[in-house]
Amino acid sequence: MLALLLAALFPVVVPLLLGLSLDRLLGEPRRFHPLVGFGRYAAAVERLMRRIGSYRGAGLLAWIVAVLPWVALAGSLKEAHVWLGVVVDVGLLYFAVGGRSLAEHARAVAVPLAQGDLASARQRLSWIVSRDTAELDESGVAKATVESVLENGNDAVFGALFWFALLGGPGALMFRLANTLDAMWGYRTERYLHFGWAAARIDDVLNFVPARLTALSYALLGHTANALRCWRTQAPTWDSPNAGPVMAAGAGALDVSLGGPAIYHGQLESRPPLGAGAPAQAADIDKALALVSNSVWLWVLAVAAVSALIHA
Repeated sequence: MLALLLAALFPVVVPLLLGLSLDRLLGEPRRFHPLVGFGRYAAAVERLMRRIGSYRGAGLLAWIVAVLPWVALAGSLKEAHVWLGVVVDVGLLYFAVGGRSLAEHARAVAVPLAQGDLASARQRLSWIVSRDTAELDESGVAKATVESVLENGNDAVFGALFWFALLGGPGALMFRLANTLDAMWGYRTERYLHFGWAAARIDDVLNFVPARLTALSYALLGHTANALRCWRTQAPTWDSPNAGPVMAAGAGALDVSLGGPAIYHGQLESRPPLGAGAPAQAADIDKALALVSNSVWLWVLAVAAVSALIHA
């Protein structure tokens, strides 16, 4: 019986735990980060494909050329040998998951904010969000950081875990590269409105299920009724079909108020409110990080349970 259980858990759960452990121990590479190299490659692909045009078809072809060869290579290496497959899975999950980096960036804001050093907290926040931070008060900095933790919990952690559970390391790689291209090309600007359409839509599709599972995880591990109510009533008002459920459920789970007006590139944007309760404060940043961390363990247990049932 034990041998059958181990056989059921080894293909997915063991590499999953090893990949998460590497992320926890090492964090993101300080030098020669693979995504930096991929970014340069994607920029070269963009220059090449823009010779065809800037319409949606050119953008879709650019996405295919940028992502699929690497996923195919990872898949062929994974299938070459069982032990090489384990190494590929562990390495690619470590590459795709950014849990430690998320925590480090958030705590770099939380520590000076808790110490009353608002200027340093604003500066650190400006490194991880696109909104203007120069005029934010303590609550504004805390709100922006908590929003970033909740949203990036999905983008940097749970999306990769979901696709890893389905397709192994190549699935996690596909998600990470697609998410990176969305960050590079998925803007509604004149330059990327058409060319970046495919990158934005593909990222939305790949994130659709993980985002809702992330929102459910937040709800189960926080103020559940409040989180579900916020998800149901507030998520539809948010522009992003995936960020809305994640942040609304997360804010409700933490019993804090997020959202509201914010300045992006000098322009005031009127964003809907999220959550309920008092506006976020410095201490809520650590609570948001704990919610993400606890949700990771919930996902590990869920993947283990599903693997055991499938092989029962």
